[in-house]
Amino acid sequence: MSLSVLMDSSSPTILLHPSIEPRDETGSVLFDPSKLQKQSSLPSEFIWPCGDLVHTQEELNEPLIDLGGFIKGDEEATAHAVDLVKTACSKHGFFQVTNHGVDSNLIQAAYQEIDAVFKLPLNKKLGFQRKPGGFSGYSAAHADRFSAKLPWKETFSFGYQGLNSDPSVVHYFSSALGEDFEHTGWIYQKYCEKMRELSLVIFELLAICLGIDRLHYRKFFEDGNSIMRCNYYPPCNNSGLTLGTGPHSDPTSLTILHQDQVGGLEVFINNKWYAVRPRQDAFVINIGDTFMALCNGRYKSCLHRAVVNKERERRSLVYFVCPKEDKIVRPPQDLMCRSGGPRVYPDFTWSDLLDFTQNHYRADVATLQSFFPWLLSSNPTANF
Repeated sequence: MSLSVLMDSSSPTILLHPSIEPRDETGSVLFDPSKLQKQSSLPSEFIWPCGDLVHTQEELNEPLIDLGGFIKGDEEATAHAVDLVKTACSKHGFFQVTNHGVDSNLIQAAYQEIDAVFKLPLNKKLGFQRKPGGFSGYSAAHADRFSAKLPWKETFSFGYQGLNSDPSVVHYFSSALGEDFEHTGWIYQKYCEKMRELSLVIFELLAICLGIDRLHYRKFFEDGNSIMRCNYYPPCNNSGLTLGTGPHSDPTSLTILHQDQVGGLEVFINNKWYAVRPRQDAFVINIGDTFMALCNGRYKSCLHRAVVNKERERRSLVYFVCPKEDKIVRPPQDLMCRSGGPRVYPDFTWSDLLDFTQNHYRADVATLQSFFPWLLSSNPTANF
């Protein structure tokens, strides 16, 4: 199956019953799983093209990296981790890490706390809905942004500023959801702090893999403003016709994901989809578009998706690592000197790419390729 087939826009042939799904005053579908599950047919907005729905039973053989030895400075363990990460990032950009330093009780608490948010009545969740052009808040199937190929999921997102001593996550939960969720805010404040610590460790490992100053990427991302997203994928009677998240590559720099044991994350490699096995003690790491630019295309930002289950709900916790908005994204000079090749991508800032994906473009496999012509048209003096 070629990528052109995968991205085909044709829809499956299916008979639809008259639409009875809940809608808002603008006519947009309201994602209320309790009501949608009672319908015999799936609303057309949730039906994806046949090429995107190809099923897989094969698992991705991504490496499982034990970070314990690397964190302690063990040379043999570091060399082994470097070999595994180099290979994975050159092929597809996905690997998993264990002994990462994040307490399992904190991970479990994060799931328990966010369950309470997703179980709120729909009208309450819509009270802290994401604002147009922003990323913080609740989203029901992204129906506020798109009208077709809607994902079968709910999300709750918010920002995290790593060098800010102010507990910004706690303040966001208290102001957006109310004082009853202050404890939830503290759990996620701690969770984001641990995600930041883990991301900086991984950036050191990636720098060693690329043969540059070990601290280069760590310093670049230390003052970054990252994004935390919690995903809830309800069961779907017509799970074979829809997706929880459509095929895309992440526009951010690095993604740190924990998925529950239901599974659903899949990666597209060599014209085939492969499932990523859930591991309770591991985080899934994948390279994003921004880091692909930061390493001049040496490591891959790979197409991936999330499928939904017919009988079981699925949850995941995703931390998107981003640089500070005004930092110039360009590969380090010592990497360019070592490789001797030309620049693959022009300079840009994360704020420009974030604006592009939030207001002008739906992230897919061609986000970066589409971003640069837009950037040039909006800023003719850009350094191309």
